Amino acid sequence: MKLKKETPLITIVLLPFIYLAYIWNELPENVPLHWNLEGEIDRYGDKSELLIIPFVMPLLVYLIFLVVPEIDPKNKLNKMGNKLQSIKFLITTIMSILALFIIYSVKNQSIANPNYIILSIGLLFIILGNYFKTIKPNYFIGIRTPWTLENETVWKKTHTLGGTMLFIGGILILFSSLFLEKQNNFILFIVITNVVVIIPIVYSYLKFQKLKKQEVLEVERKKHNLKKR
Repeated sequence: MKLKKETPLITIVLLPFIYLAYIWNELPENVPLHWNLEGEIDRYGDKSELLIIPFVMPLLVYLIFLVVPEIDPKNKLNKMGNKLQSIKFLITTIMSILALFIIYSVKNQSIANPNYIILSIGLLFIILGNYFKTIKPNYFIGIRTPWTLENETVWKKTHTLGGTMLFIGGILILFSSLFLEKQNNFILFIVITNVVVIIPIVYSYLKFQKLKKQEVLEVERKKHNLKKR
């Protein structure tokens, strides 16, 4: 890891920790830790639980992106170069902003609009969708079904479809979070998420079976031609 290259991102990761430390003494011992879809507090807990937020969101995401390329057995992720770095930067930044937003909401004991959290997930979908076509076959990042991992063509086709669906789904989530009521937006978010997850998985299976059938037919055709000779 080149420290100079990683310094801006490390700073972004640390921002929620710094902000939490800054407001720590202002927080009561029991703070709101969960809101319902209407933005109403429905669970309180000890403020020490807030430490989980910056650890699980920006820090854990950053560490995963840092470690996974080094343990990738086929070293495919490192071959993505700046594209992988861009994905790491954008996703970690969004996670850090989301962590800051949650901690800020806890401090004020009010969440301005639950749709903002769904909106941030929509942004993640857009970012991932934009980069999905560039992800090389690997065991850690992407649509890792038995069929995509078995066949590189299936991987490429599936990630082209999945990337397009994530991008479109992210845009739909983005606009719905700005204009729909909280309840309707949450339902639409669940529907879109299921669609963009399930369809590429099913597609990868069907594509694999189609290619497998084509290979069998090709072998049989070659055998037939040999017999004719």
